[in-house]
Formats: sequence, structure tokens, C-alpha cells
Amino acid sequence: MASTPQQPQGGEPDLNALKEAIGSGDPLQAMPALTQLRFCSDEDAVPLLVLGSEQEAFMVRSLSCSGLGYKRTEQGWTVLERLLRSDGDANVRAEAANALASYGVVRAWPLLKAAFDADSAWLVRCSILSALAEQPEIDFGWLLDLASAAIKDGDGTVRVSGAEILGRIIRESVNQPIGEQARALLLPLQQDGDHRVVAAALNGLQLS
Repeated sequence: MASTPQQPQGGEPDLNALKEAIGSGDPLQAMPALTQLRFCSDEDAVPLLVLGSEQEAFMVRSLSCSGLGYKRTEQGWTVLERLLRSDGDANVRAEAANALASYGVVRAWPLLKAAFDADSAWLVRCSILSALAEQPEIDFGWLLDLASAAIKDGDGTVRVSGAEILGRIIRESVNQPIGEQARALLLPLQQDGDHRVVAAALNGLQLS
């Protein structure tokens, strides 16, 4: 088995060696090579991350998505958008969602909301909820829209995330209409069949 490419002392990684490892079809070679791309410029790294996103092993595609969230270019955005919509593995779609959020909430919001509505995988939905809820500058109207959909999900983990977002809106919108709307949505969740959702609802309501 070929050895993992190493970063040269005091220099740039060997891009040809990294390309060979990433395209080898062997995750044990590809994944360490992908991590080496953090030492490269965006211009050098992104084509190799795109190559990684085309590999068969979902772990390699997922790690490539993560890298494209740090090495941000228009080519990377296009690849992430495609993977979010069409990759067959929920892990990859979830990582693509996280990476897209790093391009900025205003740009990513329409795509991530559409993906949330279209993708029933709990992992993807939770990743979108988490990525957007962490954005300090996000419009609370958007968050309310997202949380309203999340608390209707059949998966308890998704409903917990939705309840936590409603709690944030309540906490940061005291005496504002949107805070009252969030509170009205959170109240019925005290009767949810999942104890985790109930706990999240009670926690959010205690802040109001």
C-alpha cells in the first residue's frame, strides 16, 4: 500500500502525490491526503477537494465537503449544492449543508431551507437546523419558519432542535411579536411524546 503523502518540511505539500492518494479509491490513503490540503491555497486545494467529492467512499466525500466549507470558491459552492441535492448518503448531504452555511447565511438560506423541506433524513435536517441556528445575524423570521417545520417532524431529535430554536427566539425577542409567536408554538410541545422535546420546550418557556 502506498504511503500517506507528508507535508514537506518548510514547504507546500506535494500536490501530485495528494491527487494520486485522493483518487486512489482507498479511504486510508485519501482521507489523510485530504487533511493535508489545509496547508494549500484555496486555488490548489479546491480541485483536489472536488476530486474527493467524486469518490465512491462516503467518508471521503463527506470529508471533502467539510474542506470545501473552509476553502471557499464558486466551484466549491457549485459542487456542494449538487451534493446537497443529489448525493445518496445522508452523511454527505449533512456535511454539504454545514459547508454551505459557512458561505454566509443570506446566500445559503434559500438553498438550505429548500433542502430542509425536501430531505426527510433526520441527520440532514438536524445539520441544517444547527448550522443556521448558530448564525448570530440570521433573520428571526427565517428561524421561526424553519423551527415551525422542524417541530412537526416525525423524528424527536429534529423536534428538539426546533424547540431549542424557538427558545432562542423567545430569549432574544422579549416583548416582541415574533417572541410571542415562538412562545405560542413552544407551548404545545410540553405535551410531546418525546421527553427530550418536553425538556427543550420547558427550558425555552422558562426564559420567557
